[in-house]
Amino acid sequence: MIRDDMKLAHESVWKRSKSGIETILVLLVILIAIAVFAHFIGSVVFNRIIIKMFINLILVLGLQVFMGNSDILWFPHVGFMGIGAYASVIFSMSPLQKMISLRELYPILSELHLGFVPALIGGAIISALIAGIVGVALMRLNDFPAVIAGFALLIVIHVILLQWTPITNGPQSLFGVERETYLLQGVTWACLILVVAYLFKESNIGLKLRASRDDLISSASIGVNITLMRWTSFVLSAFIAGIGGGLYAHFITSFTANAFFLNQMFLILAMLVIGGPRTITGAVLGTILVTCVYQSFRWLENFLGSSHIFDFDFVGLTEIMLSIAMILILYIRPEGLVTRNELTISGVKKLLLHR
Repeated sequence: MIRDDMKLAHESVWKRSKSGIETILVLLVILIAIAVFAHFIGSVVFNRIIIKMFINLILVLGLQVFMGNSDILWFPHVGFMGIGAYASVIFSMSPLQKMISLRELYPILSELHLGFVPALIGGAIISALIAGIVGVALMRLNDFPAVIAGFALLIVIHVILLQWTPITNGPQSLFGVERETYLLQGVTWACLILVVAYLFKESNIGLKLRASRDDLISSASIGVNITLMRWTSFVLSAFIAGIGGGLYAHFITSFTANAFFLNQMFLILAMLVIGGPRTITGAVLGTILVTCVYQSFRWLENFLGSSHIFDFDFVGLTEIMLSIAMILILYIRPEGLVTRNELTISGVKKLLLHR
C-alpha cells in the first residue's frame, strides 16, 4: 500500500513537471515565432510595436506574479516600472550626457557609468529594495484597504518622480538616453521573465500564496505565513517591473514621469484581466490580444482623424473601445479568457484535432 502511494505521488509530480515544461516550451515558441515574424517583415513601425508588446508582456508577467497569485488588485506596479526606468538611465548614461540632461544630478551619481545589462539589473534592484521597504506594512492589508493603499502608493511614487528634479528632471522630459532595447533584447528578456514567473507560480511560495488567495483563514490556520508570502511575491513583482521600466526607457529614449501613471497602468491591467490573471498563459495571450486590438483601434482613430470624414475628432476612441472590451470580458468570463489550466502541447493537439 505504501509503495503504491509513493508510486502515485511520483507519477503526480512527474505529470506536473512534464506539464510545466510543455507550457513553458509552447509559450516560448509563440514569443520566438512572433519575434522571427517581425524580423522578416522588416517594417520599422511593426518592429517597434512588437518590441513594445514584449516590454508590456514583461510588465504583465510581473503583475501576474503578485496580483494573479494573491488576488489583490494592485495599482503601483507601473510606479516601480518608473523607478526602474529612471534608475537604469542614471546608471547607464555617460557623465557627459548627464551634464546635459540632468544638470542638477547629485555629484555622487554624476560619474557613475555602467553597461546596459548591469544598469538594467541595478534599476530593477532599486525597485525591489523600495518595494521591500514599503511592503513590510502594506502586505499586512487585505481586500479594499490593500487596494486603496496600493493606489495611494502609486500617487506617492508618481508625485516623487514628477518633482524630484535632480534625479528625474522634474516634469520635463528626460532626454539623451541611448537606445539599447531592440527586438532581440525584447524577446530575450520576455522569455526569461516568462520562465521566472512560471517557476515562481509553481514554487512552494507560489502554492502557499495561492492557498491564501483561495482561503485566507484556512491557509493561516495550517501555518502559512501570508504576510511573508505576499512580501516575497511583491518584491519579485517590483524587480520584474524595474526590468520592464529599464527596457522601456532604453527603447523610447525620451520620457516623463507621466509615462508611468494611470494610462499605462490601465493598459497593463487590461492585458492581465482579459487574458486571465491566474495563469501565465492568460498573461501572454492577453498581452498579444490586447496589443492587436489596441493597435487596430489606434490606426482606425488616426485614419478617421486624418481623413476628415467627420466634423469632430475621434480622440480617445482606442481607450473607449479597450474599456468596452474589458467590460465585456469581465461580464462573459470574469476570470479571463484562460481561467486555470495552462496551455500545453497536448492541449494544443486537442484544440487542433477538435477543429
